[in-house]
Amino acid sequence: MSLLAFLVWMLLFDRNDIFTQYQHISKLNSLRQNREYYIVDIQKLNKDIIELNTNQLLLEKFAREKYLMKKDNEDVYVIVR
Repeated sequence: MSLLAFLVWMLLFDRNDIFTQYQHISKLNSLRQNREYYIVDIQKLNKDIIELNTNQLLLEKFAREKYLMKKDNEDVYVIVR
């Protein structure tokens, strides 16, 4: 009888009950997925940085597209689709 009461207490009423454990495991899995996404994103950005530091034409293209930079004798038109 006391074993059954102990199991019910541990599974339902304790601070680390089964529902809380499930929530923690779900949160952990979500954080691991986010971590993988950010690792891949960081690798991609590092690759882009290396390419921008070594290729002057690519750097100019990036500055024009991302930051709308232009030369003194140019006009820039932004077309939003």
